[in-house]
Amino acid sequence: MELERREDSRGFFARTWCAQEAEAHGLNVQVAQGNISFNRRRGALRGMHFQLAPHQEARLIRCTMGSIHDVIIDLRAHSGTFMRHWSTVLSADNRRAVYLPEGFAHGFQSLEDDTEVLYQMSAAYAPEANVGVRWNDAAFGISWPLPVTDMSERDRTFPDFRAPGPFVSR
Repeated sequence: MELERREDSRGFFARTWCAQEAEAHGLNVQVAQGNISFNRRRGALRGMHFQLAPHQEARLIRCTMGSIHDVIIDLRAHSGTFMRHWSTVLSADNRRAVYLPEGFAHGFQSLEDDTEVLYQMSAAYAPEANVGVRWNDAAFGISWPLPVTDMSERDRTFPDFRAPGPFVSR
């Protein structure tokens, strides 16, 4: 999602979210929770996270300080892009955002020290539904740009993906 900047001598103004436009494209516009992730070290990796039904969540993700290699995986069993991943760089400089519909796993790697990521979520955090798949599972073939310098034990030990398995969105 690129910003449409209106510039003048002061700088610029840009709209970062419009529920009316998002709804016109069939996107979930509810914002139930906002989160910030601060990552001290370049190479830190978080992911690949998602929430199971009935707590699935859409996310709008933006990097507000530093930069990240952002990755999403389609886990919707009946999708034409099932099990495929997509990645991009989000940074404070490019000001891009990524929208993730329900049924996608998400993760990222910080490309700089002191990186901050802002999330808007359509559903509240539900610990009993919060799960993930392994960040380096061969089923997805994700290439991370840097050696991993820091990762939680939980993220490091997520299971490999098994289709159809308990993770797949129906």
